[in-house]
Amino acid sequence: MSEPSAPRIIAITNQKGGVGKTTTAINLGAALAHLGERVLIVDLDPQGNASTGLGISARDRDNTTYELLHEEAPLSSVIRKTGVERLDIAPGTTDLSSTDVELGQHENRIFLLKDALRTDGLAAYDYVLIDCPPSLSLLTVNALVASDAVLVPLQAEFFALEGLSQLMLTLRDVRETANPGLRIEGVVLTMNDQRNNLSQQVEEDARGTLGELVLNTRIPRNVRLSEAPSYALPVLAYDPSSKGSQAYIDLAEEVLARHAKRKESA
Repeated sequence: MSEPSAPRIIAITNQKGGVGKTTTAINLGAALAHLGERVLIVDLDPQGNASTGLGISARDRDNTTYELLHEEAPLSSVIRKTGVERLDIAPGTTDLSSTDVELGQHENRIFLLKDALRTDGLAAYDYVLIDCPPSLSLLTVNALVASDAVLVPLQAEFFALEGLSQLMLTLRDVRETANPGLRIEGVVLTMNDQRNNLSQQVEEDARGTLGELVLNTRIPRNVRLSEAPSYALPVLAYDPSSKGSQAYIDLAEEVLARHAKRKESA
């Protein structure tokens, strides 16, 4: 009898805030689940917005990724079901904001999440998406060390590419010291408006600089995407016919296709 395959773990990160990391974690997770994949979202952002956006209220978070990193609770006791079939979440909490101080001297500090995810329970999933905080903190480094790949949301705004240089340096350092197999899943353009000259310019610059790392799918500015979290729903559940829903289905299909292509060529 063959061993169950390990899930693909993807960190969704960009140290800039407001670029669509949590929106992408929630809605890419829901889109992958819609396509039949079993998905776990790991909320590592102290704001806990991915958890709130999937209906896990702050008072219902007895065990969170904070306890997971502090080795106070196993993954199985942290994971919660969401209202979306095949989509679960390990919720986050504001307590995570103290991680750099509390765990900064831990001898195994950059491997805490990786070790916590080494569990039989993870075999129940095909994809694990880690929603990272908007900083290159110990939490983000833990996510990079634990992941197979990185997905970078890039907002169509002036100076969009400037912040990527530090992230790329961090990725290089993590590859050299702790996770040589880490790769870039892709860069996804978010809050995109093709009628806007700035959006077009950012896309041209991104594709000129990063080439095939920039995914074909663009995530548009979309009212339904903005409204969905206030109803604690991914946009696919809130308004399946919206442009935001279709964009995240397209993104999920592109991620799956890229993964299948890599497996074939391996």
